[in-house]
Amino acid sequence: MEDITRGGQFLVKETKCENVFTPEDFNEEQIMMRDSVKEFVDKELWAHKDKFEKKDYAYTEECMKKAGELGFLGVAVPEEYGGLGMGFVNTMLTCDYISGATGSFSTAFGAHTGIGTMPITLYGTEEQKKKYVPKLASGEWFGSYCLTEPGAGSDANSGKTKAELSADGKTYKINGQKMWISNAGFCHLMIVFARIEDDKNITGFIVEYDPANPNGITLGEEEHKLGIRSSSTRQVFFNDTIVPVENMLAGRGEGFKIAMNALNVGRIKLAAACLDAQRRTISGAVKYANERMQFNTPIANFGAIRAKLAEMAASAYAGESASYRAGGSIEERINARVAEGNSHQEAELKGVEEFAIECSILKVAVSEDIQNCSDEGIQIFGGMGFSEDTPMESAWRDARIARIYEGTNEINRMLSVGMLIKKAMKGHVDLLGPAMKVAEELMGIPSFDTPDYSELFAEEKELIGKLKKAFLMVAGSAVQKYGPDLEAHQQLLMAAADMLIEIYMAESAILRTEKLAKSKGEANVKEQIAMAQLYLYHAVDIIAQKGKEGIVSFAEGDEQRMMLMGLRRFTKYTNMPNVVALRETIAAKLVAENAYCF
Repeated sequence: MEDITRGGQFLVKETKCENVFTPEDFNEEQIMMRDSVKEFVDKELWAHKDKFEKKDYAYTEECMKKAGELGFLGVAVPEEYGGLGMGFVNTMLTCDYISGATGSFSTAFGAHTGIGTMPITLYGTEEQKKKYVPKLASGEWFGSYCLTEPGAGSDANSGKTKAELSADGKTYKINGQKMWISNAGFCHLMIVFARIEDDKNITGFIVEYDPANPNGITLGEEEHKLGIRSSSTRQVFFNDTIVPVENMLAGRGEGFKIAMNALNVGRIKLAAACLDAQRRTISGAVKYANERMQFNTPIANFGAIRAKLAEMAASAYAGESASYRAGGSIEERINARVAEGNSHQEAELKGVEEFAIECSILKVAVSEDIQNCSDEGIQIFGGMGFSEDTPMESAWRDARIARIYEGTNEINRMLSVGMLIKKAMKGHVDLLGPAMKVAEELMGIPSFDTPDYSELFAEEKELIGKLKKAFLMVAGSAVQKYGPDLEAHQQLLMAAADMLIEIYMAESAILRTEKLAKSKGEANVKEQIAMAQLYLYHAVDIIAQKGKEGIVSFAEGDEQRMMLMGLRRFTKYTNMPNVVALRETIAAKLVAENAYCF
């Protein structure tokens, strides 16, 4: 168990390419699952995309029932509760490929399988699981998650909804208001968070909902939203709603813990749910670029368009690489805990919690990449991209919510660095030792030896190591200067987070490609090599910029000069790549294959 890399350790421990899970490592079962999900998406969702844009909530519900019949709603649910009992990577790839057609269905699916079902499978009593989970896994019932309130968004624990115990101690009476509740319009069960008396933390409850017998529950009208138009989103009002005491989820005051752990899982699955949307957006853009003639030639022949396609592909490739790397790490950790005798509940909770830093990193990076990808998709389509007649404008609108879901990207940026520092304080990740070594290195004379870069990615991996030093230099000095007050310096935390994000994403793309090159030969993966190098090139620039922003915010005089000099040293290539040539290599493959083909 101790040999398994812990969450956050990527920063201080070298990862070998053989030890990362990649999409090329899907086993036969996973390939079958991927293909059956893609078939469902093409037949039921993509072919009826217009229904989702016209707010056909009934069709969303109908498709959710079909997904239940096919077993997709129960992929993560243990077999004893009616699910397929598959591993964490299987649940991720289901989220990935089911997201490709429309954000409306992806949201309904994610809300039901994740925050609607998972809190019961992970925190429920045996009686609760037997009573509710089989219905949720089959699609007989649908779930929703009632956490957000008008005055409690990012500050989830500040909710005002109250739960009052009856005089006979047999029921709770819930009063309050929830908003932005996905699946509210067709759910049969709600995970509701309320405060008992003046408890410090909220408590979770399983609340059944039957429109014929509403039990004090009323729903607001459907919200009219920028995107995810046929995802049911309503306010939910509780007026003396009676809930049996046995429907409390976990213990009293443990609702905040449930909410936070549900968000960890939700974050990595949200990243996965942006991946196939990117692939399909890129494929649509490539097809249009090959068909659209201007100046007597397809626009796919123009360098400006080819640059866009290449950049879109490189981001998608890095997102895939990082998401499945983290998913593989989580599954490995879960399996190790099960082998040690942990229950499924405990193993999954602790496995995901271990990699909460990576979950936050992925949520930010991939949600921003899908927005950029769909935006460039519109640009490639030109005026047609702005029209509802093409899929690009709906892709752009649907993508926008991803930066707000599961904790805003600003919250997740600060969380990623904050959680890393807490892990260091607990001794789970040794940041102090490496940070001190970096400080010593800054005082020493740099080496002027000519390094040997004959092996694939030798320079890139050395550069990744230096980027890690840049982060340790900035974050280490910031912690020394501010100590526990660091969390008050949000702009500094945001800059450090961007450095951390780019390190994980760039390293993941490099490791995946190195593994691929070893199995298929470098000559057969030259486009993947180009994408990994292109992503790293941008990561170096971002880390240089954000590092400088961080340093000048807290260091002055000689200390500042020394750190800026170190930053330049840590973000310097020996052999700068030809970015135009890299883009051309990637674009040529995309245009020839007429699709995202990696």
